[in-house]
Amino acid sequence: MTHSGATAASKWIPELDGWRAISIALVLLGHLIPLGPKAWQLNSTAAAAGMGLFFILSGFLITTFLLNRPEPCEFMIRRAARVVPLAWLYMALALGLHGGASAEALARHFLFAANLPPFGLVSTTAHLWSLCLEMQFYVSVALLVALLGKRGLLLLPLLCVAVTSLRVASEVPMSIVTWFRADEILAGASVALLYESRLLRRGIGAFSPWLLLPAGVFYLASAHPAAGVLAYLRPYAAATLIVCSLCTRPGSVLRVLRSRPLRHIALISYALYVWHPLLADSWLGAGEGLTKYYKRPLLFAALWALAYASTTHFEAFWISLGKRRGRRPARDLGTAIDSSVRPDAMEHRPRVQ
Repeated sequence: MTHSGATAASKWIPELDGWRAISIALVLLGHLIPLGPKAWQLNSTAAAAGMGLFFILSGFLITTFLLNRPEPCEFMIRRAARVVPLAWLYMALALGLHGGASAEALARHFLFAANLPPFGLVSTTAHLWSLCLEMQFYVSVALLVALLGKRGLLLLPLLCVAVTSLRVASEVPMSIVTWFRADEILAGASVALLYESRLLRRGIGAFSPWLLLPAGVFYLASAHPAAGVLAYLRPYAAATLIVCSLCTRPGSVLRVLRSRPLRHIALISYALYVWHPLLADSWLGAGEGLTKYYKRPLLFAALWALAYASTTHFEAFWISLGKRRGRRPARDLGTAIDSSVRPDAMEHRPRVQ
């Protein structure tokens, strides 16, 4: 095992940054670059796969944090400081430019409830459904720990199976509604519980290198719009992929996941995810036919610059404030910028999945 039993709360797990970078890359590719003939639906597949990875990582990291520091108030302060300021800034700009948003739509956005019926998302905020789901999960898991302590986290795997069962019974392979999508983040939470108990490391450590490729292929297949019954297994396929990377020994795959380019992408992944639809809806993303794709390098350069400035200046201020309000400060900005994103929310222009 590569981490000698260290937990994510006490030791940085670099390959998770690699997966975070891959998840946002899949989302951006799915939303901004044609990946093949439309009939193949590869853009939808990439966006869905990116979002699934994002949720698994989020569930894993959040649950690991609460297992090691079951302090709901500190947790919520730090999570709110990480997610809310940039989300609210983006909402204000996007809804202001969109115009005509009703008071109800504004309230549903700013209260992170716009992914629930009767919805309220507009074209430039469609991707924020994932942040709504994230914030709902944060509040729910904090209340669970406040009421039951760490033992309450043991209910998360049961809730995961319950959500999947509801999806199957309701015949909903893909949705943005919390009770039809939360099994992805809950699957990540379940992985954290098994990882902390070392059951995963003992059980599949020797086999994980051989499982990585099949797990990746199976996961991509489960993310395709035509996946059929495989779509109901998407959360578990994503969880298996992450588990294999956590339990495998150092090698070429882990070297890629730990590379500095992926680490840098992971650092600004939340901002990349939040800002990209606004730029795609501007002159940088406009045009007929190939014209708009000629401008894609300029769009990506502008997005990268905006995300970097947002992360290192605007978000850093709020993250620092959240750490000061918490019981113990985190070590650095890189530790603080975790799985929020990240892409769950990522859909073509942005298309709601």
